[in-house]
Amino acid sequence: MNYSPLTMTAQVAHAVRDFQQQRTGHTPKSVTVVLSEGVMLVTLHEVLTPAEIILCQTDKGMARLRDFHRDSIRASLGPLGTEIERIAGVALQEVVADIEPATGDIVHIFTTGTLLQVFKLTGCLSAETWVGSERDPV
Repeated sequence: MNYSPLTMTAQVAHAVRDFQQQRTGHTPKSVTVVLSEGVMLVTLHEVLTPAEIILCQTDKGMARLRDFHRDSIRASLGPLGTEIERIAGVALQEVVADIEPATGDIVHIFTTGTLLQVFKLTGCLSAETWVGSERDPV
């Protein structure tokens, strides 16, 4: 049986999933990777532990958990960043992490120097609604 090599996004998803499991002992339900002009957005779906979900029920707990995950991913950027750089073939400049407590998702955003703005949606858009790519030449 012939197997095709994994795409770059699949390789990054596997690396991030394995890293998260090694770091926390908790494996995400799934990992989504999106690449766009100097930005790699990685979402770890349903990765928060039951204790973390409870902690997210208060503003103070949410802030502490967000800080913990941000500090943790920044501190671990060495080994994970090296692996992502090996896969992507480009150096990483920064990583940002955020938590979505309602879904138990953690988002990692890796940049190579691009200014980044992230907008969280409260729902999903269908592919039919969101089609194409627009660039506004400023």
